[in-house]
Amino acid sequence: MKKHMNASNGVLRGLMTAGVLTTTLALAPAAAAGGPAAVGTGGGGGAAKMVAPTTLVFDKNQGNPANSKLSVYQGKKRMATYRAGSGTGVKNDCTSFKGWMPNGNWKIRSKSRAYNGSVIKGYAVYLQDMRCSRKTVTRTEMFIHSEMNRDGSQGRTEPRRWDGAGDYRSNGCVKLNPTDIKKMFRLLDRIGWPTHLRVVS
Repeated sequence: MKKHMNASNGVLRGLMTAGVLTTTLALAPAAAAGGPAAVGTGGGGGAAKMVAPTTLVFDKNQGNPANSKLSVYQGKKRMATYRAGSGTGVKNDCTSFKGWMPNGNWKIRSKSRAYNGSVIKGYAVYLQDMRCSRKTVTRTEMFIHSEMNRDGSQGRTEPRRWDGAGDYRSNGCVKLNPTDIKKMFRLLDRIGWPTHLRVVS
């Protein structure tokens, strides 16, 4: 009788151990899902992959501010680079309406394909206000924009018509030609918009 009880207890302990092991294995994938955000491949059961963040970087050209570069990155991969300008050629970022854009991380407030400002129209990215490098002036009404009508078409006169390299000059905003800003919008709609514009020099 005692041997039978010991044998029964051994079987019970074995079943309990197997149950705990099975439960642990079943919960393991669920616990792993609590890690970094992942995006599935679609179709169910596909392997998940990490999505690299999108960044937008404006690199000011010290030699010629009107021939600077605006680049789109996904993770470390550069997806596109566009010629861009900022300012009238003045490299003092504390000079309102003439100086180029101050370095820093500019929060993107909004974006529009049909912006209807008094001067800026059409494709535009509206940026936060930021104090200049010496903290003496706050730069306001800063955008990434071009020259066009509200519907994206070209106007007949300035500032609705893009005439060439001279139009990369601005009051401080980042300025692209009409074709490039439309390409940038399509690209960022596809890979995801960043939350900030990073300005460097």
